[in-house]
Amino acid sequence: MNNKEIFGALFLLEKERGISVQFMLDKIRKAILTACKNSYNGNDDAIINIDEKKNKFEVFLRKTVVDEVIDTGKEISFYEARKIDPNVALDEKVSVKLDTKEFGRIAAQTARNIIRQGIKDGERDLMLQEFESHRQQIVSAIIEKVDPKNGSATIRIGKAEAYLPKNEQLVNDKLKEGSHIKVYIVDVKEGDRGPKVVLSRTHPDVVKKMFETEVPEIQEKVVEIKQVSREAGSRTKLAVLSHDENVDAIGACVGSRGARVNAIVDELGGEKIDIIEYNEDPVKFISAALSPAEVLNVEIISEELKSCKVTVPDNQLSLAIGNRGQNARLAAKLTGWKIDIKPESEIKKETEL
Repeated sequence: MNNKEIFGALFLLEKERGISVQFMLDKIRKAILTACKNSYNGNDDAIINIDEKKNKFEVFLRKTVVDEVIDTGKEISFYEARKIDPNVALDEKVSVKLDTKEFGRIAAQTARNIIRQGIKDGERDLMLQEFESHRQQIVSAIIEKVDPKNGSATIRIGKAEAYLPKNEQLVNDKLKEGSHIKVYIVDVKEGDRGPKVVLSRTHPDVVKKMFETEVPEIQEKVVEIKQVSREAGSRTKLAVLSHDENVDAIGACVGSRGARVNAIVDELGGEKIDIIEYNEDPVKFISAALSPAEVLNVEIISEELKSCKVTVPDNQLSLAIGNRGQNARLAAKLTGWKIDIKPESEIKKETEL
């Protein structure tokens, strides 16, 4: 591999893979220093001049001027040193230009290895940057492969590849190769084998981020999402607040004829979404959180323990509690209150006693 071939490979890598020539040249410099150290008894005091425009590099190894050379890798005789610099003195250092052919097979192999590793490192850096730029955001991805055994999916986000485990998918997800999917990048960590990306479709912030994308009023900070409680794939409760009395927070999230919320519901495979109005008053907030059930009364039992008793019409009890207690459970998560739901008839009996 001669100089022209090396530089040609670098420019091709930049063009095809987006790895900068400067990044690769830095790797080459380090490779040359390593070669010097290995070839000249540990001497890596080298000056490396690289001219990518002229497809050449020069290497100068700095050696100490001595009367009698003992270590040829680190020392040079006074006589030979004076040929390079007529003014040099004993114990000073002189830069000896190395014939790159001296590196021979070792230098060429080192360059090849560095380029190979540079490709891996460059691709890893590009992948890390790709994911870092979308950390804690919803992104569109293409499903490349679905493992028939464990259900995990290999997906592509831009030029980067990542994995979506089965436990981070919705229960009703039916992933097909070649189809598009939206995922949430929870976190990005740098690992030994490249970026470790945590992807999810079940994270509570998935719904929140989708609304932020779909609703301009949220992007403009006119409407704020205050709280979210979610049982992924089944149901989500979203508490929203308007900072403009002329803007209806719930209406903004629902959209004209339900267009905005329906787009999100469709993306989540039919997951139900209850949008309620946030209120600093716990009584009003708890009442709204139990929607779509009608609430007759909210009695605060303990402010400190955040516990309350809620009265609902008898025919609304099952609706307030929800299937397997889901509605009550989500309402409790949303408000942060322990909610004890009682039917109206039971409260009347307690009062009569």
